[in-house]
Amino acid sequence: MKPVSRFPYRTRLIAGISAAGVLLGSLVGISLAQVPKTQIYDTKTRTWIAYDSRKARKYYAANGQVPEAFRKQVVVFRTAEKPGTIIIDGNQHFLYLVKGAGQAVRYGIGVGRDGFGWAGIVRVGRIAEWPTWTPPAEMVARDPNAVKFAGGMPGGPDNPLGARALYLYEGDQDTIYRIHGTPEPWSIGLNVSSGCIRMNNDDIVDLASQIEVGAKVIVLMQGASLYKGV
Repeated sequence: MKPVSRFPYRTRLIAGISAAGVLLGSLVGISLAQVPKTQIYDTKTRTWIAYDSRKARKYYAANGQVPEAFRKQVVVFRTAEKPGTIIIDGNQHFLYLVKGAGQAVRYGIGVGRDGFGWAGIVRVGRIAEWPTWTPPAEMVARDPNAVKFAGGMPGGPDNPLGARALYLYEGDQDTIYRIHGTPEPWSIGLNVSSGCIRMNNDDIVDLASQIEVGAKVIVLMQGASLYKGV
């Protein structure tokens, strides 16, 4: 796979940041009502257009995959973090797996919807294949559809965690956040989750095969709450 440097994608950022060069501390004190929304480049009209759930579903139905920017690709990426580190740019909807030598594998992701974004430095506490999904008590309380799965939903193609899950820990404590697959691949590139980072199943399987328990995960998101303890 050859490195690429094209970025046919953007979001409108109030104060531009990039995963390659921003410090987590620069996010402290920023208070924004909403996370910037996704835009994609329309080659036919040569304009940037809003990419919402309706358009995402339509695009996926027509093409069987997400827009090119959200597909796995090797990119130029300079960072002082060691290979094996995961850096998440929530605003741009990208997850980077640092490979070293100025390169990273970039994957498209779905992130937390308005009010559910977060930022911080955590680690991969464990990795599960076709994991059981147990909605947290807060979700069960607010979402009637989650009530029937309060005791856990077995892993499988319809499970919200998809084919793999990386469980994110702060120290020895489970944060309840995950990087996981999804049965809704059209949702990659959108602000859709309750705080977890979602990837299409092929991508999360690929990522999980290259990650070790203990791997550092840096989550950047403009306007998000900092995770407790970071």
